[in-house]
Amino acid sequence: MTELIVTNFNRNFTGVSATAAGVVRLQHHQFDMALSGVALPGCPAPVSRSEARRLSQVPPQGRPCTIWHVRRNTEMRAALWARDVLRLPIRIVFTSAAQRRHSAFPRWLISRMDAVIATTEAAAGYVPHLRAVVPHGVDCARFSPAVNRAAAWSATGYPGTCGIATIGRIRPEKGTDRFVDAMLRLLPDHPDVTALVIGRAGRQDQQFLADLKARIAKAGLADRLLFTGEIAPDTIPALLRALTAVVQLPTYEGYGMAPLEAMASGVPFVATDAGYYRRFAAGGTAGLITADAAHDLDTLLRNPAHHSRMADHARRLAEAEFSIEREAQGIARVYASLWSDS
Repeated sequence: MTELIVTNFNRNFTGVSATAAGVVRLQHHQFDMALSGVALPGCPAPVSRSEARRLSQVPPQGRPCTIWHVRRNTEMRAALWARDVLRLPIRIVFTSAAQRRHSAFPRWLISRMDAVIATTEAAAGYVPHLRAVVPHGVDCARFSPAVNRAAAWSATGYPGTCGIATIGRIRPEKGTDRFVDAMLRLLPDHPDVTALVIGRAGRQDQQFLADLKARIAKAGLADRLLFTGEIAPDTIPALLRALTAVVQLPTYEGYGMAPLEAMASGVPFVATDAGYYRRFAAGGTAGLITADAAHDLDTLLRNPAHHSRMADHARRLAEAEFSIEREAQGIARVYASLWSDS
């Protein structure tokens, strides 16, 4: 039957969805596989959970079991039901990015996995059944540098001659307020720059969002510090390559794909020391780990030659060390070890 079931049960397109989608686009050509749950851009049409179970009833030819690759609590629960209650011949792989202790219920779920992949060495210390550390990769064909950054920015329709953005959910943990603070300091000295907050606020963070907008309006920058809301995944690559810098200032991040997607797009980043950002930064050659984002961005904007060198190095580093192909290869080795153990 089917060698691999990859689950995606979240209707929102999150960072987890994006990382799964990148791998699935390659796995579709490597394995007899199915995506189960919610559609992902550029991936095969998904099957239902019941169909995923049906496809797993008999081991695929030459394999002792079907592998279910899960990334969320709901997906672990569904896989455990299939394996332990329905007694289907499956093995479960879970990818963990969290660089802190999981709460009690997720810890129990993870303890029941057949294999765990950690995305960083730090995350590996918080999970059992570790088979490999496999950093997330970026699709360097989908995310690529602009031939002409100024023309690419003009094509976005946003004002100014260049753009800076932060990407992700609007909430304190993601550092949206830190970004706004930095832009309120930076933009008055750079009248050609437009700043974008790309993402949405959940119901519980609406007041947080309103307060940020009020501060921006009071500073007279509402026409240059813009909240775009969520942007369709298929339009993100064109916008990213048009940017001059990506700024991510979270208080906590498990991994963080935005700087990596920026790097593949030939865009340097400025970020707090969270997630895998320090590894991406490569000693300041591809990105900057910052304690003062406004100051570091000001320095970068005033030195086009240095910006160009960082942009070029960021792209080369993404291709050489953080490609989606490397991630898929690392995951495939975990699958192979499970099939040989079973």
